[in-house]
Amino acid sequence: MKLLEFLIANKTEFLAALLRHILLVLTSTSIAVAIGVPLGVLSFRRPRLGAPLIAMANIVQAIPSLALFGFLIPLPFIGGIGARGALIALTLYSLLPIIRTTVSGLASIDPSVREAGVAMGMRPRELLRQVELPLALPSILGGIRVAAVTGVGTATIAAAIGAGGLGEYIFRGVAMVSNVVILAGAVPAALLALIADFGLGLLEKTFSPGRERSRSATAYVGLGLAAAILLLAVGWIYFERSLGGIRVGSKNFTEQVILGEILAQSIERAGGINVERRLNLGGTLVCERAMLSGDLDAYVEYTGTALTAVFKQEIVRDPEEVNKRVAASYRATGRALQAPLGFNNTFAILVRKREAERLGLHRISDVSAVVSTWTAAFGPEFLDREDGFRGLANVYHLQFRQPPRAMDLSLTYRALADGQVDLIAGDATNGLIEKLDLLMLEDDRHYFPPYFAAPVIREETLRKYPQLAAVFERLGGSINDAEMRKMNYEADVEGKDVVAIARSFVERRFGGR
Repeated sequence: MKLLEFLIANKTEFLAALLRHILLVLTSTSIAVAIGVPLGVLSFRRPRLGAPLIAMANIVQAIPSLALFGFLIPLPFIGGIGARGALIALTLYSLLPIIRTTVSGLASIDPSVREAGVAMGMRPRELLRQVELPLALPSILGGIRVAAVTGVGTATIAAAIGAGGLGEYIFRGVAMVSNVVILAGAVPAALLALIADFGLGLLEKTFSPGRERSRSATAYVGLGLAAAILLLAVGWIYFERSLGGIRVGSKNFTEQVILGEILAQSIERAGGINVERRLNLGGTLVCERAMLSGDLDAYVEYTGTALTAVFKQEIVRDPEEVNKRVAASYRATGRALQAPLGFNNTFAILVRKREAERLGLHRISDVSAVVSTWTAAFGPEFLDREDGFRGLANVYHLQFRQPPRAMDLSLTYRALADGQVDLIAGDATNGLIEKLDLLMLEDDRHYFPPYFAAPVIREETLRKYPQLAAVFERLGGSINDAEMRKMNYEADVEGKDVVAIARSFVERRFGGR
């Protein structure tokens, strides 16, 4: 079985991702219990305060998970990329079921039981600790069960902000159009959800009414474990900031992950510098926000993307002028644009090769006569950018039969190859173009600006590690279009490990040791 072979071949990396995923869910759920149960008690005893609390929890629950992760990135102390931001988001999502089930559990207690406790001279705290919480525990455990199972699934999306876990395989598999890699993340995540559901379900039955046990003692043990995990979480949330060294990031597609690895390995060869990889993040703006907030020190950006998507400037087609403007804009925000790596990964307007041959399509202008019956699909960024779909449609007079579909960029390649759509905007250096038998149409009206890949680094990081200047100088002009396309092909088509691909390049460029 290919999935098993993949997991065995990557067992060390897989186990690290699995343990990180478990720790994310365990920690966030424990924090949610420590916060949610007291809020549930407060909501039950003070309904006027409880109603707004539950309403706020409902609102958080309604926010799409990726959007919530994005909102948290620029926030100081509680946000950012990595485990810290992920834990905050996962905790927020876990609060609603725990608060609700705590309220419902307390509300289900027979009033005569409370009256008996009061008659015995119990104070409110004693009544809560010795009577109410033990009786409400089965209901509370039901809420924890829902929160944990939901957390397992939501934690896979946390990979988009560099939190790691099994989601890295899912995002990587989507980028590579590889079902095996997708399943390497999805199957273990599903099994974790089933295990959490089954285990907490048994615990819930154990505390169901009519069973004899020391409820208060067990409750103390549970609270003690939650407190221990909470302390662990506090250390873990800020652990990543204390690692020191340089944090290298990348966007969430194959080429970017390869370039992130090349950058990281090249810096490590400078000697005495620890590199923390935060690869496979979300799109351009996720990396941009992470750099501005100080959670990322360096990553590789494309000059045309920086000009239009990051700094919102008008389209310029002269490479030297684009580089000059982008470098000045980065300098104004405390960052330094380094020498371009050498290749131009422009947008590629792609169609199926057999369809192009049948209709005689070679240039983008050729498709204007046939697109009225076609369906297009683009990544969300391409639909919104100044150098994206709207300008392209105006320059080439493209009128599709319906508005283009917004899809994950990596999925558009497969959708095109399978005939679900007829035209997409991909990357000129993507290895899937050859694998899926696609054709890149010529930009005969020169719509797209140049997109030369170039490292961007925070100036304070460059001052702290002056030896990096030599690293970036060696990397300048070191990768041409054909070589980048070859490395992408090795990853996406041949299934080679990205780390090994990057290592082979770095050794050729810097020499082995």
